[in-house]
Amino acid sequence: MPDETNNVRLDEERRLASHQEVKASIDDDVNARIKSESARVAPEESVQVAGVAHELKHKAVNEAVETERELGRGRSAARVSQVLDYVFYLIYGVIGLQFLLRLMGARSGNGFVQFIASISWPLLAPFERIVGTPSVGSVQIQLSYLFALIVYISLHFAINGMFRLIAHRKVTV
Repeated sequence: MPDETNNVRLDEERRLASHQEVKASIDDDVNARIKSESARVAPEESVQVAGVAHELKHKAVNEAVETERELGRGRSAARVSQVLDYVFYLIYGVIGLQFLLRLMGARSGNGFVQFIASISWPLLAPFERIVGTPSVGSVQIQLSYLFALIVYISLHFAINGMFRLIAHRKVTV
């Protein structure tokens, strides 16, 4: 996931640089054409040429403002995605730790085991008793915890996909 975040940031930077290059090239071309055409314009057409030039300038400014807004939305979506990644990694860690503690047959009276159980309970309660729990002595294979992990991973991918859609809008210049 950190690679995806870096890819989003690098893609954003490339897109912004490309946009700036294309915009500067178009601006230079338009200005050169206006300048060359204005030298050949009759005095009665100069007002119309000035109006067209003003319109083009206004359009270029509006386009730059809209692109900046879109890039800001992309940056915000990427930041929220990073925070969600962190939260989901914590969830994976807690569920994995609880699974391992049950698998190893850790003593339920131990303070650390109780702490992890109390943190993981709200995450794992909806998945309790979905499937049976094979056990040998104090060792338990909590299949429902593995199922919960799969559900949380799927949810994580779905949410990140939504943010990727927001951050990677196609821009045509």
